[in-house]
Amino acid sequence: MARVKTAPIQVQKYLKGMDYPAAKKDLIDKAKENKAPEEVITMLEQIKSNKFNDPAEVSKALGDSE
Repeated sequence: MARVKTAPIQVQKYLKGMDYPAAKKDLIDKAKENKAPEEVITMLEQIKSNKFNDPAEVSKALGDSE
């Protein structure tokens, strides 16, 4: 079975209500709070950056981690 990749824009829905700037741990905590699937949590854990000033930085980091 092929693994389906979640697009960075889809990840943003699990970060709804996130206050920026935010640390990577904050993003992961918010995603869990918003009941993100394990694939989304894993994507966030694999981001190289640790601090984000806005959602666009998160999306860029997710795109860079592919």
